[in-house]
Amino acid sequence: MTQLLNIENLSVQFTTPEGPLQAVDNVSYGVMAGESVAIVGESGSGKSVSALAIMGLVPSPPGQVSGRVTFEGRDLMTLDEEALRSIRGARIGMVFQEPMTSLNPVLTIGTQLRETTQTHLGLTATQAEARAVDLLKMVGISEAERRLKQYPHHFSGGMRQRVMIAIALSCEPRLVIADEPTTALDVTIQAQILTLMKDLTTRLGASLVLITHNLGIVARYTSQVHVMYAGRVIESSPTEQIFARPRHPYTLGLVASVPRLDKPRGERLVPIEGQPPDLARLGAGCAYRPRCGYVVENCVAVKPPFEPVAPDHGTACFQSGQL
Repeated sequence: MTQLLNIENLSVQFTTPEGPLQAVDNVSYGVMAGESVAIVGESGSGKSVSALAIMGLVPSPPGQVSGRVTFEGRDLMTLDEEALRSIRGARIGMVFQEPMTSLNPVLTIGTQLRETTQTHLGLTATQAEARAVDLLKMVGISEAERRLKQYPHHFSGGMRQRVMIAIALSCEPRLVIADEPTTALDVTIQAQILTLMKDLTTRLGASLVLITHNLGIVARYTSQVHVMYAGRVIESSPTEQIFARPRHPYTLGLVASVPRLDKPRGERLVPIEGQPPDLARLGAGCAYRPRCGYVVENCVAVKPPFEPVAPDHGTACFQSGQL
């Protein structure tokens, strides 16, 4: 497989009244053509901000973005706004976290579907209408012709998410970034949406970056995992290795807190104690140390470097050999 997306030392800092806030700290990873990659972490870990930085959607000010993001051989960080707009929606599609706030409430579903294809593919109004009908049918929405005339509030949460997926895939992009695409949906609809997204990206030959905090989703739908904490990638490996032998205490805690069918009934889950760190007051050393049971002297003063621990498996932890 060829590499489609390569991220090197991506950092995002925000200026706040309390001082600088490092939301993303030297994040590096790659996505191969046709690959499904998960970005995992709890709220505030920098997952969504890193995705917005890839798309060139971090507002400046207050945000300052640095690093290198290479997509199809082009460094997106060096492109002007017009060039980025030609890539967003056309070559990179994004499914945002909450469809009710992402879809325009005063425009019909048809208008929002047609806009992307007319802008990027140059379709006529008639062609765009036919394409919109096909897209709604593709994502499993019946009576597509009638639905195009309706507004977002006429749709359920699951149907709005299907519309967002249709918009993201409307120009058959090479890369789809899905930011917590099932957070507001019930469990049965979650499974439908994720299966749909995986099937469609596979059918179109697109790569998928799935941002989530749900490890059950990761195990079923992705082949590579990058775990983020306090703005950093603290562990990366193929999905099977993450579950077979996590090498960072935070990843170990995430895996231990997932319900498992092969465990005795009634066995209690092991939660991760404490709260996520304040990114404006991280200080020196490892950001995870207040919640970690493997702390050594180095953890207090030195930020652990990201180093390989096995083939295709790396982590940022001084105690990875003990896990």
